Amino acid sequence: MQLSKVPFAALVAAAAMVSQGLASSASLSPASNLVTGATQTRWGFSQSNNWSGYNQGIVEKKTSFTEISATWTVPTATQAKTGEAEFSSSWVGIGGGCLNVTCLATDNTLIQAGTEQDVSSGGQASYSAWWEIIPEPSTPISMAVSPGNRIHVEVVQGLFEMWTITIRNLSTGASFTKNVDYPSSHATAEFITETPLLIGARGTGFSALPKLSGMNFDVGTVNRANPHLIPAEMMQLVDSSGKVVLATPSWPDADGDGFNVCTFSTSCSASAS
Repeated sequence: MQLSKVPFAALVAAAAMVSQGLASSASLSPASNLVTGATQTRWGFSQSNNWSGYNQGIVEKKTSFTEISATWTVPTATQAKTGEAEFSSSWVGIGGGCLNVTCLATDNTLIQAGTEQDVSSGGQASYSAWWEIIPEPSTPISMAVSPGNRIHVEVVQGLFEMWTITIRNLSTGASFTKNVDYPSSHATAEFITETPLLIGARGTGFSALPKLSGMNFDVGTVNRANPHLIPAEMMQLVDSSGKVVLATPSWPDADGDGFNVCTFSTSCSASAS
């Protein structure tokens, strides 16, 4: 799903409904149309209505992006509010984010892959893996995913506009590879945990977020090198009012290639490496 900056969530939802068509009310499709606008910043964080994590842009880094990868621990998802269906996705991608740390402009392409951690209204957790190219809906893959699994995802451009998406479950040995032709802008790179967009009979909007424990990104690369993440690239997930914090990334770890994500918290401790 592309970035929605405060306070533009309603515009994203309306645009996505037109671009995607209807999906099951029980499923989520992490895709939406571009929204461009200035960010609101509190506590030194850039804030978003659907993203929490790190975003690097072509203006900030003075380079385009042709590869991104990371390994993360699939978090344990538990219900944050009794009787509520809640959804989350964790992923890496090229495109769809902020061109620089002030986020005065965003990008309208996105190729991404990751995992989903959901909780039904009855409190039952489920886990899966998927890939996506905007504006197409996400495509689930046949790979068993469980909390605590170590997942490695890589998105890399080969010749011309041919990309290779690779998802590996390092805990089970399962792997998935997809080659896809996609005209990316190469303008941003991101490591994200988000609330996906829900499209169903009751309307369209960002999903409720479950509690996530043990969410850690590490061994990240951008353009085959350490991304050297910096605090200015952090993005905090807030509700549509911009006042309630839903997820906060930690500062980068000691070697600058990873971080933790803490849900329903305004702070988050970094891991050593």
